[in-house]
Amino acid sequence: MSFLLAEHISVTRGGRVILDDITLEAGSGEFVAVIGPNGAGKSTLLSVLAGLTASGRGEVSLDGKKFSHIPRKALAARRAYLPQNPVCEWPLSVERVVALGLTPQLPAFGGLPSQYGSAIDKALEACDLVSRRDQPVTTLSGGEFSRAMLARALVGEPDILIVDEPVTGLDPRHAMDCARRLSDYAAGGKLVIAALHDLTLAVRHAGRIVVLRDGRILGDGALTAALIGKAFDVEADIRGEGVHASVTILR
Repeated sequence: MSFLLAEHISVTRGGRVILDDITLEAGSGEFVAVIGPNGAGKSTLLSVLAGLTASGRGEVSLDGKKFSHIPRKALAARRAYLPQNPVCEWPLSVERVVALGLTPQLPAFGGLPSQYGSAIDKALEACDLVSRRDQPVTTLSGGEFSRAMLARALVGEPDILIVDEPVTGLDPRHAMDCARRLSDYAAGGKLVIAALHDLTLAVRHAGRIVVLRDGRILGDGALTAALIGKAFDVEADIRGEGVHASVTILR
């Protein structure tokens, strides 16, 4: 079991308040979608929750232990983070890039132990990349590269998976597959936190939705048309439930 707690998080950059007194808790088995307009603070919040960005005020803890007291390698072994718009400029094979997700678990010296081969196979299959195993990542399409990065995040089966816009650049089939994969991963007892722009995927697959605007939380729980309107300054309609739900922006 994992329990992540952020208390009174504030981040200021260049005199601008990015996050303003954010308190959020989440635990194993949850798929939390973070939504909000551009500039709402979603990426900064995810980076703070991953332990990669220091907050000006407030603390983040894992299972009651502050991040500042957890060794970096120990945190990396339990948490995987996929940033928005990741980059890889080296012509490594897809298989090798996915294997990099195992780095926190590997011995300091030597090659990849044979017991990790099945984990790589599983991640490649889950992200529909088996046929691209030996292809240099620099030759992949944008959507294929996004899937390779997700496979790298999943390969170590971390307790906590934090992903920033994982469906960006994916075609409809792979976007839906990605959302289902994240939902299934959470259902397996892991904690998933994902920033999403696709509101339909969020309401269909996330069990909980956190809405940000101007660095503050507007809502935490079920998404409503009124909350969408408050966050995005639009008129919206939500129809259906569960995997049959859909969000339509009316105006």
